[in-house]
This record gives sequence, C-alpha cells and structure tokens, in this order.
Amino acid sequence: MEADIGDELVALDAKGGKCFGFNEVATSVWRSLQEPKSFNQLRDELLNEYEVLEEQCTRELQELLENLISKRLVEKSQSEGNKLR
Repeated sequence: MEADIGDELVALDAKGGKCFGFNEVATSVWRSLQEPKSFNQLRDELLNEYEVLEEQCTRELQELLENLISKRLVEKSQSEGNKLR
C-alpha cells in the first residue's frame, strides 16, 4: 500500500506494520523497479532525469539500494542476472 504526498511517496508494509517515506529520488527509483533492472540501468535513468555527477549518483544510489535491501523492500534476483526488483 502506498500514497503520494507531493513529490514523495509513503509506503506501508502491512505485514510488518512499518511505514516508509521516500523522497523524490527514492520514489523515482521505487517506481522504476516495477520491472527488474540492473544497477547500471537505474543509475543511467537517474543521470538522465537529474543534474548530478555520475560519481555522486553511483554512491548515493548504492546507499539507497543497500538500505532498501536491508529493509527487505528490494531484492536481487539471481534468476534475472542480479537485477533488482
């Protein structure tokens, strides 16, 4: 379950009873993961969408994905060549 609040997204994990807030960039990544994508695909989409240096984008995207994976909101799919979903 999720809801838009301005440029941000709030998602509710009904099973775990936790609520997660995503800023504009995290919302963009979350929505992009409707279909499995590689890290490079996600980074390239962000580089096209936002004015950001590649090094900064790579670092911050890695941090975001590690956070999402640790909360079990995103997982790596071994069967799809390590794509994220």
